[in-house]
Amino acid sequence: MFVSERECKECGKSWKYLFARYTLSEQNIKNTFLPTVNSVSCLCSVCAERHVAVLTLQPNWTQIFIGETVTMRCDIQGGGDSDWNYRWYKNSQLVIPFNTKTEYRISPVYMSNSGSYTCEGVKGNKFSKTSEAVQLKVSGKPKAVLSVSPQWLNPGDSVALNCEVDKTSTAWRFSWYRTVPYRAGLPSLSDKSYSLQPLSENVTSEDSYTLIPAGPTHTGGYVCRAGRGDPVYDTHYSEPQFLWSGDLQPSVFLRISPNTTQHFRSKSLSLSCELKGNSTGWRLMRYTERGVESGCVSNWGSITGSTCTIRSTYTWHSGVYWCESGSGEYSNAVNITVDAGNVILESPVHPLTEGDSVTLRCKYRTTSSNIKADFYKDGVLIKNETTGEMTIPAVSKSDEGFYTCKYPDKGESPESWMTVRAVAPGSSTPVLVGVVVGLVVAGVLLVILLVLLWRFKNAKGSCFNRILLHPQTQSTNQDPQQDQGSTQGQAPDAVYTRLQHGGGHVYDTINPSDNYNNDASVGPSHLTYAQIQLTKLDKKNNEKPADPKESPVYSEVKTGKATKDQSQEEEKQPHLRQIQSILN
Repeated sequence: MFVSERECKECGKSWKYLFARYTLSEQNIKNTFLPTVNSVSCLCSVCAERHVAVLTLQPNWTQIFIGETVTMRCDIQGGGDSDWNYRWYKNSQLVIPFNTKTEYRISPVYMSNSGSYTCEGVKGNKFSKTSEAVQLKVSGKPKAVLSVSPQWLNPGDSVALNCEVDKTSTAWRFSWYRTVPYRAGLPSLSDKSYSLQPLSENVTSEDSYTLIPAGPTHTGGYVCRAGRGDPVYDTHYSEPQFLWSGDLQPSVFLRISPNTTQHFRSKSLSLSCELKGNSTGWRLMRYTERGVESGCVSNWGSITGSTCTIRSTYTWHSGVYWCESGSGEYSNAVNITVDAGNVILESPVHPLTEGDSVTLRCKYRTTSSNIKADFYKDGVLIKNETTGEMTIPAVSKSDEGFYTCKYPDKGESPESWMTVRAVAPGSSTPVLVGVVVGLVVAGVLLVILLVLLWRFKNAKGSCFNRILLHPQTQSTNQDPQQDQGSTQGQAPDAVYTRLQHGGGHVYDTINPSDNYNNDASVGPSHLTYAQIQLTKLDKKNNEKPADPKESPVYSEVKTGKATKDQSQEEEKQPHLRQIQSILN
């Protein structure tokens, strides 16, 4: 036992020692003793200048999760870095009596490693002061939590994905994924309901990810995961969260019958995936309080072709339903509510567009006829004591909101959200431009048609007036055959401008049209000839032409298909070809 304390010169002036009377029963001091002086030993066990041990935890996180790696480091302040050995204590119990390294590494850490840790240094016969305690708290492996806002797609808007881990933990980096039907070889959820495709190759330190702008191709499921440390320690994947659209999609759409969002319990409900394109592998999906389920399984319906029929609805059938293809395409989604009460509101399944007409109907379970009901929008009465229906002739964006109806003394329906799509400012411009362009084109075509008709009429009425006048030496009193033959040596455009008198027959050569083709082989299939018979003028009346009424001129016109001889003759005289067009 300790009896006194005094200066011990044998050990050095800078040390203070405790003296104890040495007995076998009290031999509990393990330090080296100095030589005995009068049966009193001088113990070098207490030093006024002892070094201090400092324990640190790396990484310095307040929350450590099972599976991570932790390292404890014991530093001796002012004692240098060499020649020290280290002792490690957990909850004041020695766990490592001798270690030459300054670090104590636990990998992986388990919940059983939780506790209060201390350390001290040993250097020969010197001992450092024991470090302050460091608390190690180990928790179960965390699971990331994902939220999507908004969850129903508004075209053109931004959609924010937010990922969160235990709020007391820090230093996380985040990865973002989109769900696809299960495929071997891809990262997948534990239940293999979906495989995962990264949205980005980069891991972000931000706990949010934004889809800008969101469109129909963004509908689907999303998952996030967080990781930290080196080597990287990952959390569990989050539960998938979905971005839905109520708008009809080009590949497939979901049709439900009865066509309303609210349904009474114990009624039949049919859902059909109706294909529009060439996509295959479509399956019906639903998201309820129990999570996401695929297919029309036996515990909630039966399938015939592409139609799933729920024979008797229950409240747990409430949820969001959609169709999903084998390539990850999504149809429109429908939020279905099955209510155990006596009143439901029949409202549109799909979003409306400004200007559409809509009728809301309040239904009572045991009454098929309409009875008086009150209608509410966002909790405010908008129409009371109606016949059970409320019609909005032309909806606007201000009509969007939650609607309910109430039968006095009978109950109130659940809320139903009615979506109204605003008409984009420039959406009517293409239609207007199309109408204007169509009118302009029609006007131009009409003008062209009128000009062509006018030219055709003018050409037909003045055909004979387009004969060119060229003075020629003309032959009279010739035999018709000789006269015809005399033209063979003339140019095709020879013109005789006046009927010559004096012979029994007079012929007039008609100028070919402007569009005359010198190719004589191309001619009409028949020709028309005119033979004009004139009487000779009386010498007495030679100075004054006879009155047409008194001395008329007769013409005999013969029509018919040209003979071979006539065709040959026409080849020699191509200008006669124009007679047909003139007479027609």
